[in-house]
Amino acid sequence: MASVDVAHGRHDWLRAGAFEVAPGVHRIPLPMPGDGLRAVNVYAIRDGDGLVLVDSGWAIPQARAALETALGELGCGLGDVRRYLITHLHRDHYTLGIELRSTFGTPVAVGAGERPSLEVLLAGTHDQQLSQLDRGGASELAELIRSAQGPETERPEEGFEHPDEWLEGGAEIELTDRTLRVVDTPGHTRGHVVFVDERNSLLFAGDHVLPHITPSIGLEAARTELPLGDYLDSLRRVRELPDLRLLPAHGPVTGSAHSRVDELLAHHEDRLDRTERAVRTGAATAREVAGELGWTRRERSFTDLDPFNQVLAVGETAAHLDVLVARDRLHRVVDGVARYRAI
Repeated sequence: MASVDVAHGRHDWLRAGAFEVAPGVHRIPLPMPGDGLRAVNVYAIRDGDGLVLVDSGWAIPQARAALETALGELGCGLGDVRRYLITHLHRDHYTLGIELRSTFGTPVAVGAGERPSLEVLLAGTHDQQLSQLDRGGASELAELIRSAQGPETERPEEGFEHPDEWLEGGAEIELTDRTLRVVDTPGHTRGHVVFVDERNSLLFAGDHVLPHITPSIGLEAARTELPLGDYLDSLRRVRELPDLRLLPAHGPVTGSAHSRVDELLAHHEDRLDRTERAVRTGAATAREVAGELGWTRRERSFTDLDPFNQVLAVGETAAHLDVLVARDRLHRVVDGVARYRAI
C-alpha cells in the first residue's frame, strides 16, 4: 500500500493501487473502457472496521478486479464496503456499485436530482439526446449514431437500477471519524453532488471540479433548460466554501479547489465570448458554431473529433449559446432547429 498519494505528474494518477490522500482516505484509480479519460478515481474512507466509497467505477471486469486488489492493500475486501456514495449517475461512477450491490447487498446512494434522468434511462426512452443533436443542426451526426445502434450495441439502460437512497443537498452523513455534507452541484449532470469534509479540509468533487479538463455539459438523459448556467452557479457555490483539498474523479489530487474553480469560471467566460464571436461572423446553429471553435487543449478542429466527442461538442456549444441568450447577448429562434443571431 502506498503511504502517500504519488499522483504528482500529469499521468501518474493512472497508476493502479490504493494511495493515501488524507488520514483514513485512499484514492483508488479504476480503469475505464476506451482511450479517453482512461480511469476514474474512487475514494475509500475508513469507517470503523469497514469502508465507505465515494463513487464506485464502471461495471467492467477490469475495474472490479482493480478495486478488489486495491482494497486488499488496505486489508479489506469488496464485502467490507458499507456504502457507496455516488457523485452522479454516469456509468463510470455508478454502475459498478450497482453490480456489487447484487452480490454483497451494499447500499448505493446518489443525488436526488438524478431521478428524472434515471427514470428516462430505465424507461428506455433515450431519443432525447439524439433529438438534442437534431435541434443543434447536427442531424447527420444523429443519424450516424442511430445507424450504429445495432442489436449487439450496449443499451443505455444496461447496468442501471434505482439507488437505495436519494441524497438531498445539505444532508450530513455521519461516519465514525468524520461528517460528510452533501452539496448540490448541478451542471455536469442535473443531480451531481459533491461531498464536503470541512473538518479535514477535503472536497470529494466527482466530475464537478477536475484539475486538467472541463467536464462535459448538456449531455444527459433528461437535460435541464440551462445546464451551463446551472454549472456556473454550482462553481460559485463551491467557491463560497472554505478552500479545500480537491479530490477529483479524474486526475491527480490538488491542493486548492478555489484556484481550479477560478480557472474554470474564466475558461467558460472566454468560451462564451468566442461562441458569440462565431455567431456574429455567420455561424447560426450549435453544429456550425462548434465547427468554428477549437476543442481540447490542443484546439483540435471539430472534424478531427470522433463521433462521440462530436456529440459532446455540439451539446456543450448549445449550452453556451443558450447562456448567451439568457444574458441577452444573442437571440434564438427554434423551428425544429435552434438558430442564433446577434442582437
